[in-house]
Amino acid sequence: MTLMPRPSILAVEPYVGGESKIPGVNRIVKLSSNEGAFGPPPAAVEAIRAMAAEAHRYPDGGATALREAIGARFGLDPARIVVGNGSDELLALLILAYGGEGTELVMSAHGFMMYDITGRWAGCRIIKVPEKNLTTDVDGMLAAVGPRTRLVFLANPNNPTGSILPQAEVERLRAGLRDDILLVLDSAYAEYVTRPDYDAGAKLVDASGTTVMTRTFSKIFGMGGMRLGWCYAPRAVIDVLGRVRGPFNVNAAAMAAGIAAVAEKGWVECSVEHNTLWRAKVSDALTALGIRVWPSEGNFVLVDFGTAAKAKAADDALKARGLIVRAMGGYGLPQCLRITIGTAEECGMVVDALTGFMRG
Repeated sequence: MTLMPRPSILAVEPYVGGESKIPGVNRIVKLSSNEGAFGPPPAAVEAIRAMAAEAHRYPDGGATALREAIGARFGLDPARIVVGNGSDELLALLILAYGGEGTELVMSAHGFMMYDITGRWAGCRIIKVPEKNLTTDVDGMLAAVGPRTRLVFLANPNNPTGSILPQAEVERLRAGLRDDILLVLDSAYAEYVTRPDYDAGAKLVDASGTTVMTRTFSKIFGMGGMRLGWCYAPRAVIDVLGRVRGPFNVNAAAMAAGIAAVAEKGWVECSVEHNTLWRAKVSDALTALGIRVWPSEGNFVLVDFGTAAKAKAADDALKARGLIVRAMGGYGLPQCLRITIGTAEECGMVVDALTGFMRG
């Protein structure tokens, strides 16, 4: 006899993160993982250093101080916040708790890959709904819902397309779902959105007992290496997550860094200003070269070269200059590259490299 996992596990393709090395290249500029342009806030770095001497102590399993800091920063009830080892952990816990064999998970065709991977791991049937102009189609999502649907995932803004749904459309999606379906609003890039009518999800969580908002410290707070995320949810969902998460699922250094990060004055505002400025500059420059750039509300742009071959050639040209971006074949967009908005210098390097490529 051969030891075998559940059949659904063998259908999972392991997640492959953005590249970080190029053989033979000394200076690497990594723009493949949408990491914050400026790294973590200075106060967060100091908090991590300070915790080193306490590394032998177990962390607070309830993350009380961190939940209170997040609640104060975003005007939310700390009792309805759960923190996790990155928002990925919370997404997985929600899928495992509410999905599983015999259930369906609905997502947009080019939604974040971890919904698909974790859903398959849990045994869900994954339904990917075609998009319109690389934007979630609410009517299509609602039409895809069946009697076995238990989870609907929406990243807003979406990764990797950068597209966003207006608040009215998000509300229409929620209103069209049954009360036994959990809507998960993945708002990893919420801080970068400058639209006045945008809500990251808290309003719908408060208005519905079946909606969850997930957030992360990996993007604008530049703490991807610390693995820290959080969610805001109805009390019944909070109770479920409290039952299934590990007792010490977030380490002490990450919690200390998170508390310091949300208190860093001006950090978010300066980061948003930089991102808005350079996202527009990169988009305009590449568009002027004849490259299609899809509209984005995140800290990245999706660059469309028309064919997979041209995208591969552009990727090679960027790597030749030490620039690592993200190829999109795994997302069903082989003609595209996703490029993180880095520092002003890094953005300039991308434009220069692609100018040489297009004119070469």
